[in-house]
Amino acid sequence: MLLAGATAAILVIGAAGAQSLEENMKRAAGAYERKEFAVALSIWKPLAAQGNAEAETLLGAMYWQGEGVPRDHKEAARLYLLAAERGYARAQNDIGFMYGFGEGVPPHDDVQAYKWISLAIERYTSKNQDRRDQAVKDRATLAARMSKAQLAEAEAAIKDWKPKN
Repeated sequence: MLLAGATAAILVIGAAGAQSLEENMKRAAGAYERKEFAVALSIWKPLAAQGNAEAETLLGAMYWQGEGVPRDHKEAARLYLLAAERGYARAQNDIGFMYGFGEGVPPHDDVQAYKWISLAIERYTSKNQDRRDQAVKDRATLAARMSKAQLAEAEAAIKDWKPKN
């Protein structure tokens, strides 16, 4: 079975150049859903290396869960932060969560958590209403444990934030 997965990954890589980004992302998502992690990884990893924020985020999720790769919260945080800095809402939410719990991004930092979750809330579309609703609740939980100075610092960071290319 390992050989079959490796062969499928090689075929995917070979065919990837002839297909659109959207087709490749759909194929990787389907492979991921079928737990064909080698195939998903073979598509998302090169796209993430090229700076595709969605691929960085999905690859980060694989590292967070340890699906097809060793579980590595530091690598998940690194990938989420890259995508978050580009303005990708899900990555902003995920890195905010990680800062809020000190997972993979030492130390725990409520100001950064609040900033990233707030930016995600601004960027989520109606297609992701459930994620946005949860992020609003998470931000309220954060705000309840933060001082006025921390909230002011976070709001200033949100105002100053600009996406990176």
